[in-house]
Amino acid sequence: MTLTLNRRNFLSAGAALGASGLVLPSARAQQSQPPVIDIRRGQVQPFPIAVPNLGNDDMGRNIAGVIENNLRRSGFFRVIDRQAYAGVAVDPDQAPNFQRFQQAGAAGVVTGRAGRGADGRSRVEFRLWDVAQGGQLHGQQFATQEANWRRIAHIISDQIFERVTGEKGHFDSRVVFVDETGPKDRRQKRLAIMDQDGANVRYLTRGGDLVLTPRFSPSSQDITYMAYNAGEPRVFLLNIESGQREQVGNFPGMSFSPRFSPDGQRIVLSLQQGAGSSIYSMDLRSKNAVRLTDGSAIDTGPSFSPDGRQIVFESDRGGTQQLYIMGAGGGGANRISFGEGRYSTPVWSPRGDLIAFTRQGGGQFSIGVMKPDGSGERILTTGFHNEGPTFAPNGLFVMYFRDQGAGPQLFQSDIFARAENRVPTPSFGSDPAWGPTLS
Repeated sequence: MTLTLNRRNFLSAGAALGASGLVLPSARAQQSQPPVIDIRRGQVQPFPIAVPNLGNDDMGRNIAGVIENNLRRSGFFRVIDRQAYAGVAVDPDQAPNFQRFQQAGAAGVVTGRAGRGADGRSRVEFRLWDVAQGGQLHGQQFATQEANWRRIAHIISDQIFERVTGEKGHFDSRVVFVDETGPKDRRQKRLAIMDQDGANVRYLTRGGDLVLTPRFSPSSQDITYMAYNAGEPRVFLLNIESGQREQVGNFPGMSFSPRFSPDGQRIVLSLQQGAGSSIYSMDLRSKNAVRLTDGSAIDTGPSFSPDGRQIVFESDRGGTQQLYIMGAGGGGANRISFGEGRYSTPVWSPRGDLIAFTRQGGGQFSIGVMKPDGSGERILTTGFHNEGPTFAPNGLFVMYFRDQGAGPQLFQSDIFARAENRVPTPSFGSDPAWGPTLS
C-alpha cells in the first residue's frame, strides 16, 4: 500500500495513554533539549541502545525489528543484543530497570506497546529513555490503520535519531531506482520505488521502454527520467501516486540527466549538439528552455544547489572530465575538482554543504563528497564501478550503485564513511534517487 497521508492526517500525538493516565510529551517540547551525541564531531562512538519488542503481538515485534534495523544501519547507533537483557521485564507504563539495562551496556532504551484500539485502529506508543540519567528523553503515540505499521516504525526511528543526534532523520523516505532483470545483453529496465531500507517495492513502468536516470522532485511526489520511447530518447515527468505521465518537450538529438530545481518548477538537463552537449534549463509550466552553456565541450550531469542559485555539472572543457559550478542563469563556471582522475555524476546535498560525485582513476571508481568550493574532499568507498550517488533528505547519507561484474546493486554510506550497507532489491538495481521525507 502506498501512503499519501502526512503525519497530521493520520497520527495522534501527545494523547493520554489509556488507563495509565500518563501524557506523552510532544515532539516539539523535546526538540529544545540538547542532543545526546554530536555526530559531527568526527570519531564519535555509536550510541548503544536497547529496543525491546513493543508488546507481545506481531505488530509490536515487527515495529521493533524495523527500528533496530534502521538505527543499526545508520552507523551512529549500536543496537544491544537482546540476549544481554533477556529476562528483564519491560512495562510500557513504567520506567525500565535502568540498572539492568546499564549492565547490558545500553545508554538508551526504547519501550512501548502496539495494539488495536476500541475504534478498530491500531495504536502504537513509544518512549525513549536515558539510562544514565534515569529519565525520559522523548515519547509519542500514534493512531492509524494496521497497514501503516512500517511507516510508523520509520517515523519512530526518525524521532529517536533526531532526539539523540540533533539531526533530522531520513528513515520515513522512499527511493526510486532502475530495476534490472534478464541477461546482461538483453537487460529489461523498469522504474521502481521502495522504502529507503528496500521494503515495499512497487514498479512504476512495465519495462517496454529502456529507462535511465530517474530523479525525485524535492518538493512533490513527481519524478523525472529519460526513456527510449519508440527508439527515441525522451524526458518524462511521472507522478508516483496517480501514475500520470507526460513528456517534457521534444528536444532534437539526445537528452541526458534531467534533474529538478529545488522548487520543482524547473528541470535542468543536457542536450547533445554535434560532438558536444550543452546544459539547458526548462520551465515546466511554459515549457520554455534556456541554454546555459555554450561551446564544443561535453557539459552534462547538472544539479541545482538547494537555494536554486547555482548549478554544479561535469565538463571536459579543460581537457579531462571535471566538476564545475556556475550561476543558475548560466555564464562563467569555476572548476572545483582537482584530485587525480576524472569526476562525474555530481549532486548537491539538500543541506547545501557538500557535493557528492563519482571519481574514476587507476581502474577504480570512488564515491566521494567535497565542499562546494572544492575543499575537504573525502572518499566514502572505492571499488569496481561505483557510480550515481544520491543524498538522503537530511544530507547525512549517500546511496549509490556498484557493479562488480554480475550486475549492479545498491549501497548506502554515511557522509563520514563510518558504515556501508547493501540495500536489498528484488533483482539488480541501479541509478537510485532519494526522495523527500514523507512526514
